[in-house]
Amino acid sequence: MVRKTQDAAEQTKAAILKAAAAHFALNGYAESSLINIARDAGVTKGGLLHHYPSKDALFLEVWTDIQVRMDADARAGAIAARSKDDPFASFLAGCGVYLDWAARGDYQRIVLIDGPSVLGVKRWHELDQKLGEENVEAGVRYLTKHQILHDFEAKSLAILIQNALNGAGFALSRSAPGVTRASLMSAFERLVRSLADNRVSGG
Repeated sequence: MVRKTQDAAEQTKAAILKAAAAHFALNGYAESSLINIARDAGVTKGGLLHHYPSKDALFLEVWTDIQVRMDADARAGAIAARSKDDPFASFLAGCGVYLDWAARGDYQRIVLIDGPSVLGVKRWHELDQKLGEENVEAGVRYLTKHQILHDFEAKSLAILIQNALNGAGFALSRSAPGVTRASLMSAFERLVRSLADNRVSGG
């Protein structure tokens, strides 16, 4: 009985999360109402608030969920692209997956446009760093193991690269003139591959 109750609660939360993501992506945070989200999720507003006590709490859950799913896709893309001939291939593939997501309307609206204003810029960056830094740093350290980059610079390079990716994502969300997913990926790849020039042979 307890298990059935838990399963039902999880199904309800999933339905609310799905409905909220659709509303936030289509209408934006400000124009999305809890009443309409609850209706589309098949619950009452009170039922929604039982699981998510506020609109801000629900938005944070949606923001985190889409970030986690993007992160999982990036990991999978990086693993699939591993190459014995090109140590950069895996890392670049994972970064490319991020740009694929950053080009999507739902990701742009929820994560890049409404995210900073709803969560606050400081908190947005803190949460984003917590979610993404591990992956980026792991990719950088993979390159240091192949003697492509300096090991002592790994942490700093990871921070710089993650912020470069974020900047590319924000540029896509703003529809910056002359900026496309393809142009950003091309420039980013040249930037990352150029870091190999910093290698010091023999230490």
